[in-house]
Amino acid sequence: MSHGSEGPRPFRLIPVIDLRHGRVVRARAGERDAYAPIDTPLARGSKPADIARGLLEAVGGDRLYVADLDAIMDGTEPDRTSLEAVARACPGVTLWVDAGFSDLSGLERFVRSGLGHPVIGSESQRDAGLVRALGDRAVLSLDSRGEARLGPDALHDDAETWPEEVIVMTLARVGTGTGPDLLGISRAVALGENRRIYAAGGVRGPEDVTRLREAGAAGALVASAIHDGRLR
Repeated sequence: MSHGSEGPRPFRLIPVIDLRHGRVVRARAGERDAYAPIDTPLARGSKPADIARGLLEAVGGDRLYVADLDAIMDGTEPDRTSLEAVARACPGVTLWVDAGFSDLSGLERFVRSGLGHPVIGSESQRDAGLVRALGDRAVLSLDSRGEARLGPDALHDDAETWPEEVIVMTLARVGTGTGPDLLGISRAVALGENRRIYAAGGVRGPEDVTRLREAGAAGALVASAIHDGRLR
């Protein structure tokens, strides 16, 4: 794959929904067992299609990140019913779906379903094989919790394994309003050469977006700051 120099790219704000038992929950600090159904001014209730539509109406864009927490935590199949409902509600929007993919057969089944672009989370991997096999057909999420990097060191350290689009997912900052991991972003930008690096966790508002731009990020995954009205 080629990673030569290109012109400047626009900064993408990518809204996020976290699914649990067919509902959208409010994520905080990566403590998934404690996530409760979301309460937001953007929609009534916590149905995935309604929340997804409200987020995209608030910030625009053509991508939506979906974390299927049942699949990530329990190893279940992706929640097709919720994903199909979101896809119908948001025509023209590409879904980035993290469903705890850890084997090639399951990931290939999802790709064939046409329900979205798979996200391979480092926390669900034993080695770099799945990331290498999918290449640019998937997004890589480099997951960490506090100072601990989750998943194989090879995924975090060897940018040759990375696809074109990479998320730096700082779980301890998710939903906490503590600010993004600028150091982690800067490191990934330097290591990844011309790959597009996205921040996830801690984005509070426009000032953080400016800092992330300056650090070289291509975009940010955001939920709480949109629901709370700090990013519109």
